[in-house]
Amino acid sequence: MEQIMRRNITSVTEFILLGLTSCLGLQILFFVLFLAIYIATVAGNLGMIVLIQINAHLHTPMYFFLSHLSFVDLCFSSNVTPNMLAIFLSEKKTITYSACLCFFFIALVHVEIFILAAMAFDRYMAIGSPLLYGSKMSRVVCTRLVSCPYLYGFPPSLAATLWTYGLHFCGKIEINHFYCADPPLIKMACAGTFVKEYTVLILASINFTYSLTIVIVSYLFILNAILRMKSAEGRRKAFSTCGSHLTAVVILYGTLIFMYLRSPTEESGAGKGSGCVLHHGDPHVEPHDLQSEEQGCERGHEQSDQQNIFNKV
Repeated sequence: MEQIMRRNITSVTEFILLGLTSCLGLQILFFVLFLAIYIATVAGNLGMIVLIQINAHLHTPMYFFLSHLSFVDLCFSSNVTPNMLAIFLSEKKTITYSACLCFFFIALVHVEIFILAAMAFDRYMAIGSPLLYGSKMSRVVCTRLVSCPYLYGFPPSLAATLWTYGLHFCGKIEINHFYCADPPLIKMACAGTFVKEYTVLILASINFTYSLTIVIVSYLFILNAILRMKSAEGRRKAFSTCGSHLTAVVILYGTLIFMYLRSPTEESGAGKGSGCVLHHGDPHVEPHDLQSEEQGCERGHEQSDQQNIFNKV
């Protein structure tokens, strides 16, 4: 049986992406829809980064992390969407083997989940120790916290990417997806899937569990700090400060867990839906929460004191 499989293994240089639909009318509709979402995503995240840089009132730790999250969301969406849009209008819907390695995609996922974890810790410091917040969350501390996700995000991505070269294909080169993600690629392979599949599963389990634990523990401390507040207005502001962050956490972790913390052989059409949410929902939602978050966390002289310490340290 093994000898027969080896004879069927072919050298693959490109794959065919089946996309979301084979209907031409729907392809044009999806192209217009996702192009509009992508333009809004780029404009929103880029606008947020520029706004935070030029507005001195936003030079606080919270917006420092938010600017980096916007940068990652911008890169994350741009990593897949342009090629996806090209596929909608192309007669030859192919992607090269090298483009299927997903190195930057996996790296950006790791960077984003740990930036969200750092933001959860930042919110705990702001709510739990408001008087010491500016001194404890200095520019040096924030820079170190945001540097760790960037430095850590790429080694696991490299490990997961290298094992892609161990996959073998037996003639079938059609990927039932709109981008070349690991789950549909593993499902399509006829040999060499064991190491790749369990590498993805183990890395996803470790990193999701570790980062999500930081988020959960931080919010348990936040909840405890909020319950000890005597002012109803203070509790309302504290809850509103956490709203958009919790939204981003739920969307990102929900889609990632659905996509990666299960066997790739179980991949179905639902994987396309979760992929759309991951690439177009989460990067699009975050910029539009800026206004509500800003209104929720404006606290007069407290923000001014935090800003001065943050800028000076």
